[in-house]
Amino acid sequence: MTTFAIVDLETTGNAASKGDRIIEIGIVLIQEDGNVIDEFSSLVYPERDIPPFISSLTGIEEEDVLDAPLFSEIVEEVYSIVKNSCIVAHNIEFDLGFLNHELERAGYPSIHNQIIDTVELSRIMLPMSPSFKLGQLSERLGMGHDRPHRALSDAQATSDLLLYLMERLKQLPERTLDYLLKIEPKLKSELRPFIQSAIADNRYSTTVDEKYELWHGIPVKKVNRSQAKQVLNLPPFEEWVTQVYESSEGLQKLMANYEWRTGQKSMSEDTYRALTGGQHALIEAGAGTGKSIAYLLAALYVAICKEERILITTHTTSLQKQLLDEEIPRVEKLFDRPIQAVLYKGRSHYISLVHFRYELEQSESDNYDISLTKAMILVWLTETSTGDMDEIQLPSNGKQFWHKVSSEQSTKSVHLDMGEDSYYDLARKKAEHSDLLITNHALFSLDLISEEDRLPSYDRVIIDEAHHLESVASRYFGVQFNYRELQRQLSQLTEIYQKSLYKQLSLPEEFFKDAGSCQRLVDEAKEELNQWSRYMFQQAKRKHRKSNKAKSDVGRIQCTLDEKDPLYQTSKEMCHRFLSSIRKLVYRMERMHNHLALTVKLVEAPSLQVLLSRLESQITFCKQIIERLNAFFMNDSAAAKWLETEGEGASNAVYLFSEPLDVRELLKTQLFEKKRSVVLTSATLSTNRNFDYVKKTLGLFGMDRLVESVIESPYQFDKQVRLMVPSDFPNIKEDPESFVEALSEAIYSMAHVTKGRMLVLFTSYEMLKNTYYLLKEFIDPEEFMIFAQGISSGSRDRLKKNFQSFDQSILLGTSSFWEGVDIPGDDLSCLMMVRLPFQPPDQPLQNLQNQNLKEAGLNPFMERALPHAILRFKQGFGRLIRSSTDRGVVFICDQRIMEARYGKYFLSSIPNVPVSYRSTRELMNETEEWI
Repeated sequence: MTTFAIVDLETTGNAASKGDRIIEIGIVLIQEDGNVIDEFSSLVYPERDIPPFISSLTGIEEEDVLDAPLFSEIVEEVYSIVKNSCIVAHNIEFDLGFLNHELERAGYPSIHNQIIDTVELSRIMLPMSPSFKLGQLSERLGMGHDRPHRALSDAQATSDLLLYLMERLKQLPERTLDYLLKIEPKLKSELRPFIQSAIADNRYSTTVDEKYELWHGIPVKKVNRSQAKQVLNLPPFEEWVTQVYESSEGLQKLMANYEWRTGQKSMSEDTYRALTGGQHALIEAGAGTGKSIAYLLAALYVAICKEERILITTHTTSLQKQLLDEEIPRVEKLFDRPIQAVLYKGRSHYISLVHFRYELEQSESDNYDISLTKAMILVWLTETSTGDMDEIQLPSNGKQFWHKVSSEQSTKSVHLDMGEDSYYDLARKKAEHSDLLITNHALFSLDLISEEDRLPSYDRVIIDEAHHLESVASRYFGVQFNYRELQRQLSQLTEIYQKSLYKQLSLPEEFFKDAGSCQRLVDEAKEELNQWSRYMFQQAKRKHRKSNKAKSDVGRIQCTLDEKDPLYQTSKEMCHRFLSSIRKLVYRMERMHNHLALTVKLVEAPSLQVLLSRLESQITFCKQIIERLNAFFMNDSAAAKWLETEGEGASNAVYLFSEPLDVRELLKTQLFEKKRSVVLTSATLSTNRNFDYVKKTLGLFGMDRLVESVIESPYQFDKQVRLMVPSDFPNIKEDPESFVEALSEAIYSMAHVTKGRMLVLFTSYEMLKNTYYLLKEFIDPEEFMIFAQGISSGSRDRLKKNFQSFDQSILLGTSSFWEGVDIPGDDLSCLMMVRLPFQPPDQPLQNLQNQNLKEAGLNPFMERALPHAILRFKQGFGRLIRSSTDRGVVFICDQRIMEARYGKYFLSSIPNVPVSYRSTRELMNETEEWI
């Protein structure tokens, strides 16, 4: 029986090679059956200072270790405990690296025992976990972990986790374990004996395989394919909706602390009226209205009574998750049958098991990340009901591997995983029988313009987060190119020409000649692309230095591509050379395809069919490149064209964009004139209390079949919010450095008043960066933790979680942080807006739109810039109050809101709240009194 030594260390930092030392060690010695043999714990004197951040994290102060032993004084006991055991740690490289460093310093040999990394094992056995941090895993699995970041407590939690994961391993089907055995040599953890033991146990089990079925030789969780829907006879809508909202058997019964809201019922009635009356609707629902429940009730009533699916599209995945996991299960109880709601995505989101099995059989040359990815997917397939990649937390390189095994690789002519054993087809069938079909604005926009149906047919649609529709539609009605993505795709093309499998087949000599030509042409195309991208990068940087224009809100340099500009003409010529290589490549690939297709008819070889499918997919991809780049360089005066480059980094990271200047006509003809009913809703659709701006931008102006409704928020903003504007900030145009200094001082002063809990919204990434580094100069991390978008590591959600996990923290954000970030309760007390959110006037699309408006005799500022900024301002304001008990300050560092003629439009767009316009010091005092 294996004995495990679970080790956890607390240290002064991350690198033993740079002088960091151990300050605490904890070891738990257990047997495979869970029997605890021994425990060891000791503080260690590190012979160097403990940084404040480490003390804050662990609670271990300098005085705690003054009388602690040196590691050399406990080394004999530590070594005797671990020397004959399998070493286990949560991030084995860190703990074992430090332990071996200290052993060597004390004159002991390094440990080279069997090892298990519970981070890696958690990733494999719990692939759908949102986090693999020890504390969060312990909490999610209901395991005790009383003292996080203390060595013995962490070691005890790790031992509990190890036993749980080993038990999960034993429950896997035999074929999954067989595949894991083939992958195991490339992993960090030495799992072979445990996998072999699980296989032996499985051979005598009669229950393990009851939950699974085989798809293309791979065990997957059994899927419910039932599509039957029961017909319901519901009362008339007016009667039914009144019962839902006002009777004790309605929402009162389903929702704790339910509050009757007139606005919520009105929204349900407006939505129903539009859906059944062949009308379109614009419905602005203020924060706290409960708009999701409101439109879901109307949509489900119509879907059930008319036996017709209704499409719901959102901008963010978080809202989709909220609808599917919270709102729909809640309102489902109001109906006497299950609600069939399906989240529908494009092919690239779903795994193709035929392609995945092929990759499993080609594992000899895999690197670590690919081996880990394969192991995670194998276990995930025993748990997923959808086959949707968004459920699984793949490593970064694993996302590249996913492209090889997604259903996008399966082509129409090579029917590899069609029918019942295909997650994509399963999703399609479920969607066709659904009550509610949920998707995102991107796929929705793509479906509007694509000749091929991207979504199952629908006639009624609800567009939530509708203020994003214009920008998303513009992006998808245009053309985009990403140099890095294109290089990645071209690199993947080479793989198919290097397969030794071809040499085992009776293929004509011409096939191998074409394969060799394809390899050369791919290399030629990559070189042409490199030269073209490097040229555009250098020219964009040169133009930026001359013009001194601001960077985009994510720190990129933008450069308009004017057809009269030499940059445009030279780029066009270089693009044509690149496309010439691609056209030659397509010709050779089609010849290869013909030879391969003939062989497939004669030889039954699944792996050969996979290669044929991939070859077809690559031909399609190359033709799309040709089509899109031709479209980009066509003379189209109604489109804005520009390139973007990263301000820093690779010298050929270039992005090309082309977007129509006006999407009104496209949306009008492709959406509003084709669909029976379109309901657009958001918390921010109106400006100056009307929908004129959004109607103009979306092509709804002048339509007579339109329901319009503004539903006020039920929150008492006048009692929950104070809006403050400092009157003494320097003029940003005259002295930008002094403005950043004043801003930094205001952030620091306000943080003292609110004890951190601040979200600071910027309109410029450059200013965010300058402010962050200035704050870091004079703010001690023991006092306030500062997180900044684009500087601190992690996604938006990760930054938000880190911000919430510290008692006193400040979060600096731009771009996406102006909306969709919910930080309810005491975690957020101050929202600071650095500038009113006007788009930079020199952005390429904005600039050309303004020129068009001027030529039409209109005022670009009043027609577009101001309304757009007001909607953005309303979104930013909405970050502070997320519940009826929230309370806080909105601090706006832009005096234009009080002094400019247009400032009143911003103030009138938000609820009526007390406004103070005084010196910064007076505002701090006022905040201190009010908070």
